Amino acid sequence: MEHSAAARVLDPITQFQLYEDYLDSKVTPMDLFYSKSRELARKLVEHGHKGTVLSREEFEEKKAAAQIAEAAKSNTFYNRTRPVTLASAGKELKDNFLKALAEREEANRSGKMTSVIFIRDHNTVGQEVSGYIDYAHRLKTQDFEPYFSGKKRLMPGRSDLCYYNWKTQVSTSNSSPNFEVIYDDPNGLLFKNTRDKKILNVDPLSGPGEDSNRTLLQSDLYIHVVIYDHNIRTV
Repeated sequence: MEHSAAARVLDPITQFQLYEDYLDSKVTPMDLFYSKSRELARKLVEHGHKGTVLSREEFEEKKAAAQIAEAAKSNTFYNRTRPVTLASAGKELKDNFLKALAEREEANRSGKMTSVIFIRDHNTVGQEVSGYIDYAHRLKTQDFEPYFSGKKRLMPGRSDLCYYNWKTQVSTSNSSPNFEVIYDDPNGLLFKNTRDKKILNVDPLSGPGEDSNRTLLQSDLYIHVVIYDHNIRTV
């Protein structure tokens, strides 16, 4: 409630429900006395006889922008204060890969870390596929409870950062809210973090980059798994 009230002080347009209410706020008792009509008094205000006044279109646009800004601030406040529900909570995890995901879940959900997961394995029809997954983005767009409970296997797909099917040779790449894919760099495949603009290098023969680290995991569930963690510094 206090947050919403503060927003209204910053954006006074939001106090007016209608454009007519906005015009009425500029009409004085003297205006009503001489015009003999509130409607006429509004017209005089609207047509600039009372100084600079927003047009109906400008009022609607400004009001909509103010409401969107207020809603965004409220959502940010709500997201910061509500407890994070972890899909891995209470799960008995035995595989190293799932344990590693559980260790990183809270940090990826809260935005303190953005992890890129490399997986190489066979899909449901036996074809070998590999790819890079934006873990934080997947957590926001998918229910991870089936993965942590062992009902489903996390696999790269065509909508992930990078995907390659070794049999069909289908290859895709997609930037995400957290990473921009750079695939034409002389140094090879790179991911640029969209928040701090730092580069994550997934070449195993190179360092992963500033504020990043690489973890190779032995997993009973996959042929090859690597997790790249990029830590977001907060001022």
